Formats: sequence, structure tokens, C-alpha cells
Amino acid sequence: MQMNFPPRKTNRLTRRGRLALIAAGAVAAGTAVAVPLLGLGKGEPAKPGSLVIPEGWRAGQVYDAVDKALKLPAGTTRQSLAKAALKLPNDAESNPEGYLFPATYPVAEGATPRSLLSAMVDTANRKFNKAPIASGAQHNAMNVYQAVTIASIVQAEAATKSDMGKVARVVFNRLERGMPLQMDSTLNYALNRTTLHTTTDDTRIESPYNSYQRMGLPPTPIDNPGEEAMKAAINPTAGDWLYFVTVKPGDTRFTADYQQHLRNVSEFNARQRSASPQPTK
Repeated sequence: MQMNFPPRKTNRLTRRGRLALIAAGAVAAGTAVAVPLLGLGKGEPAKPGSLVIPEGWRAGQVYDAVDKALKLPAGTTRQSLAKAALKLPNDAESNPEGYLFPATYPVAEGATPRSLLSAMVDTANRKFNKAPIASGAQHNAMNVYQAVTIASIVQAEAATKSDMGKVARVVFNRLERGMPLQMDSTLNYALNRTTLHTTTDDTRIESPYNSYQRMGLPPTPIDNPGEEAMKAAINPTAGDWLYFVTVKPGDTRFTADYQQHLRNVSEFNARQRSASPQPTK
């Protein structure tokens, strides 16, 4: 995933271990009633008369799902946002990203994009604006919106739920040390994609979501996190980690030692090479 700080240039490593070079000198930037959340898998079908919003979906994916559930022309839900009057925090500036809470929602006769989006936001507010989320955010010297933003990064970056607390700790440790987060997930959000392959050019894009060049948190959440990610964001696992890489499925390695991280990355790269098909002669 991450980086080093030599003069003029910095080595950076993506979460999955790709090595690249970026210029030093980052630019500072400011930082209906739902059924109880199910263990939602990606692509899990909704039951008839219901809409499943999985953990980690971006707002755009939610809008598309609402259009399909209501059999509306593509883009209808997105266009309805201006008049939806969703009850969002001031920091959100009318952007519901992070507050479209993942759950299963009933789609009753007469449902509209506004009613479904309102149900998601109202569910998020009920969960986020009381203990333990609100008090946990305050305990960590941040507001709820910042906690949701961290949770969205955790949701995108953690390979497993058991890794979420550690990923959250990496975020906190980097923020506390004045290090850029350097999370590929924020670049993917800026570029509206999902990939493990981040290039040097990607890290140079002009975007407030470029956490390679901008300090602090991105200006908004980058997806809609679930309860486990929210818990991790307010109660990160204790540790001094600054780097992590998923060497293989189920084996994500966290460390504060950059040289150890390079060795972990080297193992990851070796595994990738051995798994790649060999060209025929």
C-alpha cells in the first residue's frame, strides 16, 4: 500500500504491493424503516418487494439499484437528489455518500426515489447519532462525519472483517504523524473505478480524493460503510502499524517497519509471478 519519505521523491506501495515513485511535497487539504442489517454479500439478490444495499456500495451504485427496483429510467434517482431534502449533516453539503446505510429495505407500492433514499439516510442517522458511534467519535477527537469517512476507507481497504480494526489504526497512525494516507481506494473513487492496479500517473491526478498528494481525510466518504467498519473507525485495534499488504487471501500483513513491508511486498510479487500463466514457446 504505502510509502517512505526520502528527499525529493518517495517510494510508495499500493495496498496490494505495486511499487511506484511519486514526487514529494504533498498539498495540504482540509479535511421506509430498514430491516436489520443482513450479512450482505456483493451481488446478493433482493427478496421480492425489497431492495438490498450491500456494505461498501458507492452512492452511484445505490442510485442505479433504486432505478431498477422502481423500474425507472436510468439516472432518475440521481436527478431526484436536488429535491429529495435528505436529512444530512452540514458537512455533507447535500452529498449522501456514506449515509445510504447498507440494509434490506422494503419497496412498497408507491415508493419513490425520495422515499427510499430518505429511509437509508434516516437509518444512518439513527445509528450514527447516538452511542456508541457518536460518543466513540467524540472520544477520538473527531465528528461523526469524519468517523463515517474513515469507516468508508476501512470498508474499501480491509480484505476481511477481522482486518478492519487494523486498517482503521493505520489511518489514525498516519493522520497523527502527518503522513498522507496513500490509499488506493480514494483514487479509485476519484476515477470511478474498482481496481488493484494503481499507476504512477494515477497518483498525480488533480482531485481532493488523491490521498497520495493531499493530506488528511478525503472531503467525503468514499462509499457507504456497514456497522463493522463503523465500529472499527471509532475503536481501532491497538498497534503501531503504518503499512499493510495482502500477500495472499486471508494473509494481510501489517507493520510499522518499512523494510519489513518491502519484504512482504516482495513475497506478494513473487506469488503473483508464480501464479501468472507462462508464455508458450
